[in-house]
Amino acid sequence: MPKESGQKVVATNRKARHDYTIESTYEAGMVLNGTEVKSLRMGRASLVDGYAFIENGEVWLDAVHIPEYTQGTWNNHTPRRKRKLLLHKEQILKLHNKTKEGGYTLIPLQLYFSDGRAKVELAVAKGKREYDKRQTLRERQDKRESDRAMSARRNLGD
Repeated sequence: MPKESGQKVVATNRKARHDYTIESTYEAGMVLNGTEVKSLRMGRASLVDGYAFIENGEVWLDAVHIPEYTQGTWNNHTPRRKRKLLLHKEQILKLHNKTKEGGYTLIPLQLYFSDGRAKVELAVAKGKREYDKRQTLRERQDKRESDRAMSARRNLGD
């Protein structure tokens, strides 16, 4: 059986970029059970309420929903359990120092397979206030309107 290559995205947390200001991102491996891997390969997962935390020098991912594998038996996994993340010690220290500062949290942005191995993109983020969210929506809308006006002007010139 040939080894998988490339990247296959399983789940993304689109709401995270709306609710948080992303400072930096890290790629981390995940420790999973066999039925969790099979369920992920079927493309089933939800990162909506997920977060990560550091405990005893280890990084843990919590509240990420990976549904039970349908063909699983009595040894099926629980959908919302703590999962250990695999990072280098220097990265864990950086994340620990950053999260000790006020307002920073670790959130998962994307869950994917990279060359056959399950990975999660972890972000150091700071929560946005309500007026910040409105301001980014307004900026996005203004940019869209200006692009539309410029393309209409370009099409009239032809």
